[in-house]
Amino acid sequence: MTALAFSVRGLTKRYGLVSAIENVSFTVASGTTAALVGPQGAGKTTIARTLLGLLEPTSGTAAVGGPGADRARGGADVSSARVVGGVLAPRGVHPGRTARDHLRVYAAAVNVPDGRVEEVLELVGLGDAAGSKGGALSAGQQTRLALATAVLGDPPLLILDEPMDGLEAAERGWLQDFLRRHAKRGGSALVTSESLAAVLPGADSVIVLNEGAVVYQGSPARLRRGHPDRLVVAASTPIALATTLAARGFTDAVIRPDGRLAVAEATEADIRDAATAAQVRLDSIIPDLIHPDRVLASLTKPPTPTVSPYPGLAGAAHHPTPTPYGIPR
Repeated sequence: MTALAFSVRGLTKRYGLVSAIENVSFTVASGTTAALVGPQGAGKTTIARTLLGLLEPTSGTAAVGGPGADRARGGADVSSARVVGGVLAPRGVHPGRTARDHLRVYAAAVNVPDGRVEEVLELVGLGDAAGSKGGALSAGQQTRLALATAVLGDPPLLILDEPMDGLEAAERGWLQDFLRRHAKRGGSALVTSESLAAVLPGADSVIVLNEGAVVYQGSPARLRRGHPDRLVVAASTPIALATTLAARGFTDAVIRPDGRLAVAEATEADIRDAATAAQVRLDSIIPDLIHPDRVLASLTKPPTPTVSPYPGLAGAAHHPTPTPYGIPR
């Protein structure tokens, strides 16, 4: 049986009459990185907070596990920084405290030596910025500092809520490389994002949320097979071309409303050969590359305003008083 890093079963969280998530179930295998994606308000942060033990579910279970960790039903054991580390938003960086001092505060809280502070500063590439105050750090550096805090106890499990938010492409690439190295060491991660494109390169599996419910769980490859890139062909007789392509094994061809043929899996050479065989004139062949966020949009609905269950907080998301984020859980 495959060991599980995260297991969510029938998870529901309601605030009064409003459901943040409803009967959500998914699993993440140990040693892998999973992307939990969906539009704003889909329930990603609610699930992340529940797994970290910051929220109590209305019903269902959210379990974390890993080497040396007992399964925790209804959230993580918040006293164990050596099991799971979390990065939530905001990053919880004190503007007047240096990066090194920030980490020393949390190192003392989770009973790890100051030497570990220097190790994680180098691990996340903040060695040269260790003496810089939080207010002077860029968005990418603040995310790195929150991640350094989360890994102080060297946990096998990481939960990162919107870690790509506000990052430049180079910073995103660095974080994806960091998670790959973490997985190679046997670690596991759950990463949330509103953008599928931002997290897809480093994801072994994808869970798509829409309005508090799971609408897809599986591999990135299977998700793309359902939404493939295509070559859009203007031809003199598109039906004849499609028939010839199908006889050659290229059965995924759709005639669009404008009369052009959208073909998946075939190369331009395949299409030209089929057109020659069918005696069909080709006027143009144009690639139609499907952006990952177009795939996400096809599975989800845009967020709609809801009535806040918290008087005085209409239009704003509500969460219980936060613990410092980036904190090792």
